[in-house]
Amino acid sequence: MRVTDLRVGGRQSKDATFAFGAFAIILLCWLGGCSVISPEAGMQQKARLYDKDLSAAYDQTKIKKSLTLDVLPKMGRSKDELLSQSESVVASLGQSKDGYKTWFTMVAFHEYELSVVRKYFFVVDERVHNRARRGLRFDCETLLDKEELDNIRVAKGARQVAVLKNVLDNLQKDAAELVGDVNAPGQDNRMLDISVMLIKQVFETALLDLDRSPALATKLSDPNGVEFDHLNFGAGKIRVQTEGNTVIVKIRLGALLPTFDELEEMGSVEQVTQPAKDE
Repeated sequence: MRVTDLRVGGRQSKDATFAFGAFAIILLCWLGGCSVISPEAGMQQKARLYDKDLSAAYDQTKIKKSLTLDVLPKMGRSKDELLSQSESVVASLGQSKDGYKTWFTMVAFHEYELSVVRKYFFVVDERVHNRARRGLRFDCETLLDKEELDNIRVAKGARQVAVLKNVLDNLQKDAAELVGDVNAPGQDNRMLDISVMLIKQVFETALLDLDRSPALATKLSDPNGVEFDHLNFGAGKIRVQTEGNTVIVKIRLGALLPTFDELEEMGSVEQVTQPAKDE
């Protein structure tokens, strides 16, 4: 089934744990099942592990610097991708020919300045490397406004957790913009909705561990991030870094965990900037 044959549902279960198990199984089966990969395909599958061409648009987009005219030509360039956009959000969604890999890049713009304020990249692969192992990658960079910074400041000791929740809220709002008008051309984005639901469940899994052990939240900004276990993907890591009022979230799960250190590390980690007092 191709991305263009799908459309957004957006329904969530009250029982997050049970719903996630059922949802993830359905999603992963939809992506192509768990077929065994022949050893001969090992080298090709290893190349997939560090496949950066899918995230090229995300990597080349700069928060506060890139404008709509810079971003739009980079989105949906592959014939396997579907481009969708609203007044302030654009996304490209794709699926590999074998059906095992699904991804999206999404960018949100400032309402008036048309500069990039948020960007996301997500990929889930059912058959990574030379074994039928599942892997997930999620990257996000978001610019916090004064109201968001104020809310995070109130959180005090749970600041990094508040940042994560803020990122998740923005992700869901940005995705919802692309499905607001179901009759609009190019709004057939069920795969985006399914992917966002999966990311939400991953966030909730990590947040559950952080709630159980608040001390872990203080380690979210460490270079190695925080380890957590996921029901369907296994071992994972999550990291939250802040640079001024820009937040960077990085998640790796399962077979894509080795790519956690793939990207160049930031030189330093700062605390979330506090809003300047009016003088």
